[in-house]
Amino acid sequence: MKRLTSAGAVAIVAAAGLATTFTASTAGAADRSVPLPASGFNQPAAVKAEQALTARTATALGLGSGEQLQVRDVVKDPDGTEYVRYDRTYNGLKVVGGDLIVKRKGESIGQVTYNRGAKAVEVSTKPTLSQSAALTKGAQASKFKADSSKGQLVVFVTPAKPVLAYDVVTTGVKADQTPSVLHTYVDANSGKVLAQNDEIKEGTGNSMYAGKVTIGTSGSSGNFSLTDPTRGGNYTTDLKGATSGNGTTFTDADDTWGNGAASDRATAAVDAHYGAQLTWDYYKNVHSRNGIFNNGQGARSRVHYGNAYVNAFWDGTQMTYGDGISNTHPLTAIDVAGHEMSHGVTEATANLNYSGDAGGLNEATSDIFGTMVEWYANNASDPGDYLIGEKININGDGTPLRYMDKPSKDGASKDCWTTSTGGLDPHYSSGPLNHWFYLASEGTGSKTINGVTYNSTACNGTTFAGVGRDVAAKVWYRTLTTKLSSGSTYKDAREGAINSAKELYGADSAQCKGIEAAFGGISVPAGSAACGGGTTPPPTGDNLLKNPGFESGAVDWTGTAGPVTDNTGRPARTGTWKLWLQGNGRATTESVGQSVAIPASATAASLSFWIRIDTAETTTTTAYDTAKVQVVDGTTTSTLATYSNLNKNTSYVQKTLNLTAYKGKTVTIKFVGQEDSSAQTSFVVDDTSLTVS
Repeated sequence: MKRLTSAGAVAIVAAAGLATTFTASTAGAADRSVPLPASGFNQPAAVKAEQALTARTATALGLGSGEQLQVRDVVKDPDGTEYVRYDRTYNGLKVVGGDLIVKRKGESIGQVTYNRGAKAVEVSTKPTLSQSAALTKGAQASKFKADSSKGQLVVFVTPAKPVLAYDVVTTGVKADQTPSVLHTYVDANSGKVLAQNDEIKEGTGNSMYAGKVTIGTSGSSGNFSLTDPTRGGNYTTDLKGATSGNGTTFTDADDTWGNGAASDRATAAVDAHYGAQLTWDYYKNVHSRNGIFNNGQGARSRVHYGNAYVNAFWDGTQMTYGDGISNTHPLTAIDVAGHEMSHGVTEATANLNYSGDAGGLNEATSDIFGTMVEWYANNASDPGDYLIGEKININGDGTPLRYMDKPSKDGASKDCWTTSTGGLDPHYSSGPLNHWFYLASEGTGSKTINGVTYNSTACNGTTFAGVGRDVAAKVWYRTLTTKLSSGSTYKDAREGAINSAKELYGADSAQCKGIEAAFGGISVPAGSAACGGGTTPPPTGDNLLKNPGFESGAVDWTGTAGPVTDNTGRPARTGTWKLWLQGNGRATTESVGQSVAIPASATAASLSFWIRIDTAETTTTTAYDTAKVQVVDGTTTSTLATYSNLNKNTSYVQKTLNLTAYKGKTVTIKFVGQEDSSAQTSFVVDDTSLTVS
């Protein structure tokens, strides 16, 4: 239940007319993209154009014949680079968690991020659990009285692998009057409840919180409507205490709305309408986003929901606000409105789950942009701050709902990330990212801003200055829209934010370093992305290969994407990254290589690496799947060694090959994996070296 109250592998492939190139260079001061999307970008048209290419894209990505792609969103940089988000189906079934992001320029695919590393989907579509049994399990897991329940088969991507499941949708109203459209995913064979996700994200007029404001309306004397034609048709309705329906659009004879108090029903409407207006303007003017869905369409705000309902929520199409304690404190403050509408932006982009780390990232994203809308408003009656819901008195004692400088002040949220953070309610697991945003914006230490005193401490004990909230928000918006997917973690957030900062400001910029320091400040461990001159390590000792242990990801290695990975499905020999060839269980070829110059003065040259091989093949006589080590010298490719499913070894074994014949030449060292159409074989390579004497 998303309420206001208390990836991925890199892939580069070639096929089907889509050119494939891969460059994994670090951004420097001269390597930057402009923060805003291309001028005049037509998002609906871009989605339509990319949808026409989905069959070719699926083939280029090496997806199975039963897998189809559906474009959900497109983001375009001024240089023409596009980030295309896809959902997937498998043999007609929706793949929940199978979303991916393709980075492309023209017809060249440069990078692919798979949610939970799910490159391929292969499952039986025949369940052993009956639908009626799944519906019963879903109803039991809902914990509220259901009005209706229905279920359908889907493929659900777990952290380990995709499985067949039932998506049981239970609709009803919870005890606190919050509606629920709860998806419970039930394993179609074991009957285990895999996860749950709720579609409901809780989360000139006289307003209660912002004073006298100017709002967008339509109509003429005697018949004005609280409808804003300049912002996609945003409009506000009165539910009059109902908990369903669209409500009645507010009208007024003289275009002066509300009296600044709860005694006039239009007062809450003014606040909600004003908040929607500010949120639209913030996204449009700061991030060039044309409405929640980036398609120019507005949304409805419903006020006066239920009786003394102390909450607000987003349900996928509209914002809804209760009237709060004693029906006198409507939850329509600026940051609350920005929070709810930002749930819609998240849904339209990364579509973050509402469980695990992703749930906390989802909730914090709405807090971050709700806060930024409040700062953007520059309203003297509700000045910008790093407090959430300070105007609505939701706790009944005048305290805010959440504190970004020290989230734990609310008694439940966490300041620092740990491996147990994902097990918390999203309103509390949001704490570390809220803390990150404050630290990135303002830095550590005591300070007073707009009359509010803050004193934030980094979890790792470091001290540093902030880079400003505008920078932090732009970096997070780019991370949300181009880097994160539905199952993203705090580690993914760190990687995505640092890479976004590098793209926006440069790897050696103060902005990038501040973003990085703030993630260290909430105890998210370092990954492959880093500021300050890049992530490429120099050759180690006499090793002529760069990034020999793959710990910088695909940097300096080119070829098929995805095999260079930190996926935990197979262990690295050292560190967390390795080269994992094949393991797909279907007919594919993957290759990764690096160009290297072997000095003419060398008397000897040798290539060493460690390899681990496991297989599902049962034969002891036939080599069905192979991995080859090759040297490409100009137009000549020579195979130095071949390993197969017959060479399986579940621990790493070191191999050394002689390259002396190539001294004085620049050659490409290649690892090539080839698999047949049945059982998988995984060839995992780590800790490579090319040395001379």
